[in-house]
Amino acid sequence: MGDKLLNVSGSPHVHGEESVKKIMWSVVIALMPAFLVSVFYFGLPALLLTLISVGCCVLFEYLIQRFLLKGDCTIGDGSAVITGLLVAFNVPANLPIWILILGDLVAIAIAKMAFGGLGKNLFNPAITARVFLLISFPVQMTTWPTPEPIWKLGSWADAVTGPTPLGIIKEGVKNGQTVDALSSALPSNVDMLLGQMGGSFGEVSTIAILIGAIYLLFRKVITWHIPVAFILTAFVFAGIFWLVDPTHYANPCFHLVTGGLMLGACFMATDMVTSPTSPWGMIVFGFGCGLITMIIRLFGAYPEGVSFSILIMNALVPLIDRAFKPKKFGAIKVKN
Repeated sequence: MGDKLLNVSGSPHVHGEESVKKIMWSVVIALMPAFLVSVFYFGLPALLLTLISVGCCVLFEYLIQRFLLKGDCTIGDGSAVITGLLVAFNVPANLPIWILILGDLVAIAIAKMAFGGLGKNLFNPAITARVFLLISFPVQMTTWPTPEPIWKLGSWADAVTGPTPLGIIKEGVKNGQTVDALSSALPSNVDMLLGQMGGSFGEVSTIAILIGAIYLLFRKVITWHIPVAFILTAFVFAGIFWLVDPTHYANPCFHLVTGGLMLGACFMATDMVTSPTSPWGMIVFGFGCGLITMIIRLFGAYPEGVSFSILIMNALVPLIDRAFKPKKFGAIKVKN
């Protein structure tokens, strides 16, 4: 009988009126502005990839729980839907469907269910899937369609492809060009802010992502600590190098509105299962994500570093939580 007195469940351990289901579906709602913008700019391929990704994640989770783990079915809590959305948001709109399905399988089977399901996984499933696909299929994962609305199914082969703004700067500077000389090949600031540029189709619109993030902050699903620390660190780090040498380094605002920085900072780094629990721990986590992101962007082989930075910091969460462990309730500090 004594073994039934305590029941230790997986995180998140949040006390209040909110439930895991309410929190997860709030995140789904918050992702809708970015989803609608992606469909507007990339057309039916973005819609189809998103639906396939969500459906596959839900199906894989159900099959694993039903036939392997033989536990309670949790697909109704919305976590598999979020994973499907984020996996889709992190790929090009012209990615072959079979590669996307493989990424969904990695996200659910390896990154999530292999650890026991929601609340027990060490790494963010969508980030794990993106890194796996990027390493395994680098050509397909870096062939970007231009953001022209495509309203016909089967238009993958007809889509015009081009580099991302980060790729333009990375390759241009590598070949000896200055940032000013490359500016004519870049989208305008307004286009980059709205999302009319190449990239993974769910990460292009800064405005849409911020609308979703504000909704999550208003609903108190996330706190400001990780997004602000992530974004501010990236801004300051990029700003230092830009001030030192503006001919070879882009201005910090450019880095904020391009690539997956906003999507990563607001929706993936803030995953409550794979991020620290204390406020100071969250700030350290966000700082590490921002720093590693900019180191990879400025000095690494890849033009983007958001996924790698979050994955690395996910691995450090147990150490961060231990370093910033809150004081025990009622504890009294004894002086010698």
